[in-house]
Amino acid sequence: MPEPTETPNKDSQVYLPDFCAASSILVTILVAELIAILLTLAAHTQPGTFLTELSKMSMYVLWLALPSAAVLCRAHTWIEKLGPVRAFVMSFAMLEVLCLLLAEATFQVTTRYGAATVINDSHSLFLLRTFAISSIIIALAMRYLYISSEWRRSVVLEAQARISALQALIRPHFLFNSMNTIASLTRSDPARAEEAVEDLADLLRANLGGPKDHTTLKEELEVAAIYQRIEKLRLGDRLRVRWDIQDLPMRALIPSLTIQPLLENAIYHGIELLPDGGEVVVSGSRIGDQLHIKISNPVSSTAISKKDGNKMALANIRQRFELAYGKRATVRLEETDDLFSVQIIFPYAERSE
Repeated sequence: MPEPTETPNKDSQVYLPDFCAASSILVTILVAELIAILLTLAAHTQPGTFLTELSKMSMYVLWLALPSAAVLCRAHTWIEKLGPVRAFVMSFAMLEVLCLLLAEATFQVTTRYGAATVINDSHSLFLLRTFAISSIIIALAMRYLYISSEWRRSVVLEAQARISALQALIRPHFLFNSMNTIASLTRSDPARAEEAVEDLADLLRANLGGPKDHTTLKEELEVAAIYQRIEKLRLGDRLRVRWDIQDLPMRALIPSLTIQPLLENAIYHGIELLPDGGEVVVSGSRIGDQLHIKISNPVSSTAISKKDGNKMALANIRQRFELAYGKRATVRLEETDDLFSVQIIFPYAERSE
């Protein structure tokens, strides 16, 4: 099952990168090599012996770095549950103990095999130097990871706040138009007005009951279908909607209130302005790891000025897609003298169970 692209819950926070990933291992090796170069430059070496000393230092530092990454890889899930302070303390203690054990093993090996000796310090001094240097490096690394975690968390919270604000702009607009539809039916057809009120209540329960950044495609299409019924009561046979969505995966995630505002635009700025009405076509398909959804409607060539009403909803959806997916999503417009189309393209993902 594809991984979801939902915005992470603001109460969850990742303090450590995934040290099991190849990219993290590569970064670990590069940082370890930079530390080896720094320590070699800081040491008092004989002229012409820099590369030899660097090779010794690189071997030793990598000997410490790679097992440390392996330990964090195995303990990642457990450590994340401890919170920032305990995660820092436990990670520091685990890595420090590991470094001391590896330093002791290294010293014992080099003293038993004299020909391979690369350590010039006494036993206690070698362990003390390893402890001091590793303590500083581990503390700085953990502090950096914590600050990086806090920065990522602030970015996520800011994005969530902006998405909620954008959704708040859509909801009053949607309710205003729905209430206008019901008001227009109150005198002319009270029975239909009652049906519209019931449909509006269903919409409120389905979509406006609580803030949701993402919803399933099935739920989003159900909301749009209920809205279609409300408008059908008002426009009658002038409104026709063709749903060509059999190829769409209904469990896919989509930002909330995406399709309904586009359908609303198609009706208010397209079908309603045509004396004989017309047909809105909602089509969709999955292409690779992307979903393509297109909403097309005929337009009146004599009511061009009303097309400006599309801009608020389209700009809103563009901003929410940019916050949710970055450059992986696209909102495309296609406009001719008698047809207006909006196509949204975004990554396919499902909510994890």
